[in-house]
Amino acid sequence: MRVMVTGGTGTVGSAVVGELVSRGVSVRVLTRSAERAAALPAGVEGVVGDLLDPDTVRTAFAGADGLFLLNAVSTTEAHEGIMGVHGARLGRVGRIVYLSVQEAERAPHLPHFGAKLAVEAAVVASGIPFTILRPNNFFQNDLWFRQALVEHGLYPQPIGAAGISRVDVRDIAEAAAIALTGEGHAGETYELVGPEALTGERCAAIWSAALGRPVAYGGDDLDAWEAGARQYLPAWMAFDFRQMYGHFQTVGLAGSAAAVARQTALLGHLPRPLAAFAAECAATWRDSAGI
Repeated sequence: MRVMVTGGTGTVGSAVVGELVSRGVSVRVLTRSAERAAALPAGVEGVVGDLLDPDTVRTAFAGADGLFLLNAVSTTEAHEGIMGVHGARLGRVGRIVYLSVQEAERAPHLPHFGAKLAVEAAVVASGIPFTILRPNNFFQNDLWFRQALVEHGLYPQPIGAAGISRVDVRDIAEAAAIALTGEGHAGETYELVGPEALTGERCAAIWSAALGRPVAYGGDDLDAWEAGARQYLPAWMAFDFRQMYGHFQTVGLAGSAAAVARQTALLGHLPRPLAAFAAECAATWRDSAGI
């Protein structure tokens, strides 16, 4: 089996690539970067192209049996996703697994969520057997906060107190590989969540326990968060994320017991907890620091 992965050099995509390779699948990764294509794991084929380029869309998907369609957050996310669906149709791809976001329909005003809804509609209308994965916020996002956690004892992600059922990317990768290589998943949508609805304070407490030092939650001030984020993110992205965090603070994004049970049946194991992920990171960080 041959699978094309878009976004295959990022956090989720690289995990999906690794999971597929471990299952004996032949993998191609579509990337804009020749440097990243050259750095892919041994045996993984890099295809340099751009979903905004019609020539890529016309040619890159030929010969693929399956497509893992992931589109990074951008101002062209919806267009890129829909072009990816066109590529799958032109290349006669046998199945699509699309990475969306949990409960996107509850917040279509959020640019990232609204873009996912447009691509979901294109996937469903494509005529290609499909599976839609709808994950929550990723544990691995916390890797960006290593310095804040370790050096300043601060958990800065302003997710509030309503609770969001954050998920390990490795669970997402397993779900994608199962949907791409197994049977019985056509037409299905799976919410992918962690075992606990986490608050900002709870995330800080989990990291505190893992690191063996006090970690405080940075709070819910979204004006301050956006002002700080604009120092290292484009203004449009900081605005998008600020609106998303506002949604988390007021509405939350909790996974249901039914979603957890369905995910457990799909993967064959319970969702990974944040405490286990944090403990793994803390051990790795201590080792890398020579402690």
